Formats: sequence, structure tokens, C-alpha cells
Amino acid sequence: MSVTVRCVTRVVSAMAAGRIMNAKTARSQVTGAVIWGISQALHEETHSDHRLGRFMNHNMSEYHVAVNADLHDIAVIFVQEDDRIVSRLGAKGVGEIGIVEVSVAICNAIYHATGQCVRSIPMTPDKVMGV
Repeated sequence: MSVTVRCVTRVVSAMAAGRIMNAKTARSQVTGAVIWGISQALHEETHSDHRLGRFMNHNMSEYHVAVNADLHDIAVIFVQEDDRIVSRLGAKGVGEIGIVEVSVAICNAIYHATGQCVRSIPMTPDKVMGV
């Protein structure tokens, strides 16, 4: 995963997701999960007024999220697996397991690039610089 300032240029997501019933749908779900994970790691943040106990960015126009146009190259690889423990069909839900590794991978990329380990999201430049 290549990371520049608040921008991810390439993601390769490889997972063992059991028996894939529909490859196109599964790939789309994982791609959406990766986009969601990148958004969670780098952009999404809820601001609150602690004095009044209210959210300051309570609608989508004030809440920045990543979308397909923000990202460049997302490759999804499925490792063939027949997991009969999860279900009799050997299938798993892929959307949820696709989001888990993204924030961790971005944190690792930031650490390897800067030497600064950020342990809270969103991982903003001020957190990376230790301000």
C-alpha cells in the first residue's frame, strides 16, 4: 500500500473468503469495503461540541468520506478456500472482512514512511507530525 499525504494510490486486498458464489458481486463488495476503510482511516471524523453535547458535523455535506473517484488502483484477489465450518455452502460474507485490514495497513505504511506510529483514526498530518 502506497501512502502520500492523506492519499492512498494503490491497494491490493487478498483474502480467503470461502466459496465465492458471484465473483463480480464479491469483488464489488470488497472494493467498497476498501474505500470505506480508507475513508475511515484518513478522512472520517465526527466533531462534537462537548459543552452542548451535540455533533458539529451532523450531515453528509460537512462529513468528508472517500469515494471511488478519490482512489486510483484497487486490486482484489480471492484465495480459493472451501470453508464448511462457517456454512454448509462454504461461503462467507466478504464486505465486512474487506474493511478490517485497511486501517492497519495504512497505519503500517505511515509508520514505515515516517517512523511515527499513529494509534487513532483519522490519521491526519498533525497526528503524524506529533503536534
